[in-house]
Amino acid sequence: QVQLVESGGGLVPPGGSLRLSCAASGSIFSIYSMGWYRQAPGKQRELVAVISSGGRPNYADSVKGRFTISRDNAKKTVYLQMNSLKPEDTAVYSCNADLHGVGGRMPYWGKGTLVTVSS
Repeated sequence: QVQLVESGGGLVPPGGSLRLSCAASGSIFSIYSMGWYRQAPGKQRELVAVISSGGRPNYADSVKGRFTISRDNAKKTVYLQMNSLKPEDTAVYSCNADLHGVGGRMPYWGKGTLVTVSS
């Protein structure tokens, strides 16, 4: 069974930094794109950043220049380095992976980790 487990969330003051991690485990043959989404209270889930299997990143305009997505294919892990955090970055951040497991190719989601930016 495939699992995605996020870590690294927490409370940080405005201007601070956090690094999120998401590790995939289970019977995985290939991992294609991996990404981070977030959902703030009362808002729809939105894409934050995605990275291709070859390492090409794409970012939401709201985080460009502040967030960096990276991945370690050997560890089946994707990271999100978040700098210059703002209160509007407060949300539950969820990891997504497009991967090929025993059940075929499909998207998988982690349960999410809460990031709170507040003084």
